[in-house]
Amino acid sequence: MRRPLIGITTYHRDRGGRERFQLPTAYVDAVRRAGGAALLLPPGEADPRRLLDGVQGVLFAGGGDVHPARFDAPPHATSYSMCEERDAFEFALMEEALARALPTLAICRGAQVLNVLLGGDLIGHLPDEVGERVPHRISRESHARHEVRIAPESRLARVYGSERLEVASWHHQAVGRLGRGLRPVAWAEDGVVEALELEGAPALFAVQWHPELDAAEGSPERRLFAAFLAAAGPAER
Repeated sequence: MRRPLIGITTYHRDRGGRERFQLPTAYVDAVRRAGGAALLLPPGEADPRRLLDGVQGVLFAGGGDVHPARFDAPPHATSYSMCEERDAFEFALMEEALARALPTLAICRGAQVLNVLLGGDLIGHLPDEVGERVPHRISRESHARHEVRIAPESRLARVYGSERLEVASWHHQAVGRLGRGLRPVAWAEDGVVEALELEGAPALFAVQWHPELDAAEGSPERRLFAAFLAAAGPAER
C-alpha cells in the first residue's frame, strides 16, 4: 500500500542572494514519520486549486505574517515577511481544500489563514493585548514553550487523549475575532486561542502552536500527525 501524499506549503519567495523557496525540514520529517510522503507546494501557481488534485491531504506551514489588509487592519511595527504572492496562493488553496473536505493540518500561520479566510481577524501583536506573562515566542529565531488547555468535548482532546498539553510556541500574532463556523478548542493561560475546529469539517486540524517540533516517536504530537494521516488515508494505486 502506498503512503498518502501530503502537500506542504512553503515559505514566501526569498529574494536575498539566490532566489529560493524554503521550508524547515521538521514539517517534512513529521509527515514522513507518521507514514506519509511529502510534496512541497511553493506559492506562485496561476491555479493553486489544481495542485490538490494529486494529494490526499494538505499541511499549511507557519512562517511570516498574513498581510493585515486581508482583515482591514494596518500593519503593526513588528509585522514581518508579509508576501502577497504567498497570501494569494494559500488563501486560494485553503478555500479549495475546505470545499473538497480535504484532510488539512493548519499550523500557526495556517490556522490564521483559515480564520481570516472565514471572515475573522488577527491580534496584530500579542504583547500589546495580553502582555508577556505567557511566552508565545522568545524571538523570531527562537521558540518558547507553554501549556495549553484543550476543551474536553473537542476532537482535539480525543486525538491527544488529554486536556492539558505542553506545546512549542513561535508566534506573535493569534486569532482575534473568530471566522464563520469556527470554534476555539484550546487556549493558553492568558486566554489566547490556540486551536480551532470548524463545524462539519472533521478532517480539519488547526493549531496555533508548532507540533512538528515535537513529533518524535512516542510524543503526544505524534498523535496529531497520526490522526491527520489517518484522515488522508492510503493513496490510490
